[in-house]
Amino acid sequence: MAGNTFKYALLYGLPLAGLVFVLQWIEYRYLVFSMPGEIYIGLVAVIFITLGIWMGMRLTAAPASSEFEPNEKAIQSLGLTKRECEILGHLAKGASNKEIARTLGVSPNTIKTHVASLFLKLEVSGRGKAVEAARGLSLIP
Repeated sequence: MAGNTFKYALLYGLPLAGLVFVLQWIEYRYLVFSMPGEIYIGLVAVIFITLGIWMGMRLTAAPASSEFEPNEKAIQSLGLTKRECEILGHLAKGASNKEIARTLGVSPNTIKTHVASLFLKLEVSGRGKAVEAARGLSLIP
């Protein structure tokens, strides 16, 4: 932890020391008295904005892969079928039973059976709770 603190102190301290040196080099008093305060403040703000953007880009992690991969272990442990996983995806989009049935080419009663099976396997009592539980288990994006 002390190594990280020293690293960040150097990372911020060196640019700040450089800024102080630059301001002294261009005769700080002359700059303050000859230019309006807004210009001086703007120059310092631009320097710190640039430093902040650069530090933010260096310290933040690269975004993870945008491709979603379902949790196969959870799917197997719950005993979900491929069709039930497919229906979960449609439930997450807010589709009705009739819309899901039309999309999959089956009857609405078949969808009702699959949805009831999902409720039992996920131990929930509604569509919203099923979607919430599925997202919590990384079954759907």
